[in-house]
Amino acid sequence: MSKQVHGDGSDDEQHISKGEIFDVLQNERRRHTLQYLRENGGPVSLGDLASHVAAQEYDCPDADVTSAQRKRVYTTLQQSHLPRMDEAGIVEYDDETGTIERTEQTEELTVYLEIVPGSEFPWREYYLSLGAVSLAIVTILWVGVYPFTLISPLVWWAVLSIVLCISAGYHTYIGREMTLTEFTEQSDCDD
Repeated sequence: MSKQVHGDGSDDEQHISKGEIFDVLQNERRRHTLQYLRENGGPVSLGDLASHVAAQEYDCPDADVTSAQRKRVYTTLQQSHLPRMDEAGIVEYDDETGTIERTEQTEELTVYLEIVPGSEFPWREYYLSLGAVSLAIVTILWVGVYPFTLISPLVWWAVLSIVLCISAGYHTYIGREMTLTEFTEQSDCDD
């Protein structure tokens, strides 16, 4: 893990590289762990976490998870995933008490938990297109092309600003709920 060392020699601030982030997040159980911590905040027990992760994996409510399913998840979380995440500074895992807590780095990973379904509107392309259209209109107004000069440049700027604000507002609104758990539908819990 990369650490930023301050001038006084202290290394209390840690920074996780993108490679380390993706290494940790490549595993679904680790992603579900972070999502659970994100939703529940403070310290969580390994047992509750294992039940939740098993429910996500087996696509069923927490109450329908079998003891065998829970045990499989519990064991790998305890022996592999949580120690790895603790070592990276992403969570604080106390193996003696079986509690998991968030760290500052947990918050840093929030953006990586947001997912975009295949049918999601391509916002990058939309904003690029909006920028290109805006630039074209500015160029046309600067050159003085006839039909566009009938409307005041201030009106053009107002229209472009309104379109940008509405687009960004809508994008922000729909993006708030675009998380890992939104796309997990509940069904019967089969092993």
